[in-house]
Amino acid sequence: MIIGIVFIIVGILIVMFPALLSMIVAAFLIMAGITLASISYHYKKIQREADNPFVDFFIRF
Repeated sequence: MIIGIVFIIVGILIVMFPALLSMIVAAFLIMAGITLASISYHYKKIQREADNPFVDFFIRF
């Protein structure tokens, strides 16, 4: 119920301040980019530490 009230308030604020929508979308995209970059860094780090011959076989060809 609280999240619904928050969405209603955010919706009203977006109607009152249209620039707020672009800030919300920009913040979401920045956070998504940071998340994907950190996940890819983590997987790349794990790949160096753990040897997987199955993946190595298919990546080579």
